[in-house]
Amino acid sequence: MSNYNSNFTDELRERLSIVDVVGKRVPLTKKGQNFWGCCPFHNEKTPSFSVNEEKGFYHCFGCGEHGDIISFTMKSNNMDFRAAINELAQMAGIKVPEFKQKSDAEKAREESYVDITTAAARIYHQKLFEPDGAHALEYIKKRGFTDDIIKKYGLGYSPKNNIISAKFANTPFDKLSATGLVRRGEYGNYDFFREKLMFPIFNASGQVVAFSGRSLDGSEPKYINTVDTELFHKRKTIFGLNFAREFIHKNNRSIVVEGQIDAIQMQNHGFGETVAPLGTALTEDHIAILCKLNRNIVFCFDGDAAGQKAAMRALDIIAPFLRDTSDIRFAFMSGGKDPDEVLKSKDGIKSMKKIIDSAQPLLDFFWFFINKNFNTVTPNGKSQAEKWIEKWLKKITDFKFQEILKTEINNLIWQNWKKIKNKKETEAEKLKSIQLPTVDNITANTLQFIIDNYPELAEIHADFLTTLDLSTGSSGTINLDMNLQDAEKFIVSLKLTKYLEKLQTDKINLTMKLLSGDESVREKISGLDAEIKKSTNRLNSLNEI
Repeated sequence: MSNYNSNFTDELRERLSIVDVVGKRVPLTKKGQNFWGCCPFHNEKTPSFSVNEEKGFYHCFGCGEHGDIISFTMKSNNMDFRAAINELAQMAGIKVPEFKQKSDAEKAREESYVDITTAAARIYHQKLFEPDGAHALEYIKKRGFTDDIIKKYGLGYSPKNNIISAKFANTPFDKLSATGLVRRGEYGNYDFFREKLMFPIFNASGQVVAFSGRSLDGSEPKYINTVDTELFHKRKTIFGLNFAREFIHKNNRSIVVEGQIDAIQMQNHGFGETVAPLGTALTEDHIAILCKLNRNIVFCFDGDAAGQKAAMRALDIIAPFLRDTSDIRFAFMSGGKDPDEVLKSKDGIKSMKKIIDSAQPLLDFFWFFINKNFNTVTPNGKSQAEKWIEKWLKKITDFKFQEILKTEINNLIWQNWKKIKNKKETEAEKLKSIQLPTVDNITANTLQFIIDNYPELAEIHADFLTTLDLSTGSSGTINLDMNLQDAEKFIVSLKLTKYLEKLQTDKINLTMKLLSGDESVREKISGLDAEIKKSTNRLNSLNEI
C-alpha cells in the first residue's frame, strides 16, 4: 500500500479545522483560546477534553489522549489510517493522491531551495541601498516606508542585469529554476525578476519561499510573482501572515486587504492583524488558513469595481467556513482610495479605525450583494436571486447556523420583495389574494392602495400588517386621493383600533375570571383600564389632526 506524503496530510490539516472535525462527535464550548467538551475516549461528566484550533490538536487532561484530526478520526471511528485519510479528504473536498513518503533526498532538495531564496533576498535587499537601486528606494520611501519597515520586511531591488544568474553561476540550473528565480533562454540563463521593487514572500515559519516584484516604470502587469514551485503555492500563501499571527490572536480577528503594500502599511499603523492574498484572488485555502487562526474576519477592500468584485468573491467562498462563532464583516474605502492612501491622509489612523469599526456585518453585505447583482424588481430577477441564495446556503456546513441564516434571509425577502406589490397583477388576482377577515372591504382596499403606492410604509409597519393576513398580490387599480401623511395616519389609527379591540377582549376574559371568584386578576384589570384610557386618548388625538 502506498504511503501518503506529508504534503497531503499537511493539506488536510490546513483545510480542515480540528474544531469542526471533533465537533461532529463532541459538543464543544469555547473558553479562552481553546474549546472544551467531555472526552469521547473515557466516561466523564466534567469537561476535561481541550481542543486548540490554531495548533490543530486535542488533549484530554483526564485520560491523556492527545492527537490531531487524523488520530481523532482513527480513534473515534475505529478506523485505520487509510480510511481516516479518505474520510477527511471527503470532508475537505479534495482527492486522495497516491503519493509516496518523501525521501531524504527530496527533503534535502527543498532545504537547498530555501537556502537559494534566502540568499537571493539578501542580495536584493543590499542592491536597494546601492546606486542602482536609488530610484527604487526613493519610490518606497515616498510611499511612507521607513528604514525600519524596509529592513523588517526585507524589501529589495532587482537590477536590469542578471544578478541572480551570475551569483549562482555554479549552482545546477534545475535547482535555480525550481525556485522560480532563473529561466533559460536562447542565450543562456536569465533572471525572472529584473528592474523590480522586490517583496520577499515568507511562509508561516518565516522562511523566504518566493518573491513579488513591482514594476517601477509604469509597465503592466504592476506586480509579478514567483510561479508556483515545490515551496510556494499562491493559492495557499497569505502575505504578511508570519507577522500578523500574534496580532490575530491578540485582537481576535484578521483583516484582509487587497495588496502587500496595503498590508504592510496597515500592520505598521496599528492594525497588525492585517494580511493579503498574493498574486491571485482570495481562495478557499486562504480562508481555511485564516479560520484556523480565528473565525472573525474583516474584508477591507477598495471601493472601486475591483474591490467590489473581490468582496463578492469573499462572500461566495466564505460560506463553507461559517459557524455561529464567526463574525464576518465587509469594509470599503471611499473616494477611490486604498488603505495606504487613507492611512497617509490627515487623521489617517483614526479614519481607518472608523472604517474598520463600521464594517458591514455579513448579513447586511449579503443583502446589498443580492440587490446589486440581481434585478429584484422583476419576477425573473427575484427567482434568480432566490436560486443563488439557496445554492449559497447549502454550502454552509454548520446546519444549525444555516437554518438561522435561512430564516433571517427569508424575513428580508418577505419584507423587502414580497411586501412591495407587483402593480401589473389584475384586479381579479388581487381580490383572490386579499384575505382580511378582521377588516371590512373598504379598509382592505385602502390598505391595498397604501401598500401599492407607499411601499416604504408597508416596510415600516410590516409587523402589524402581517397580523391582518395581507397577501403578496396587488393590482394597483384602486385609486384614492391619499397622500403619504394621510396614509400613515390611516395605518396608525387602524393599529390603535385593533390594539383597543384586543385590550377590551382581554378585559372581558379577566372580568369573567373575577366573577368566578379569582381575585388575583383584579390588579390586571386595573392595568388594562389604564391602558385602554391611554390608547383611547391617543386615538382621539390622532383623529383630531
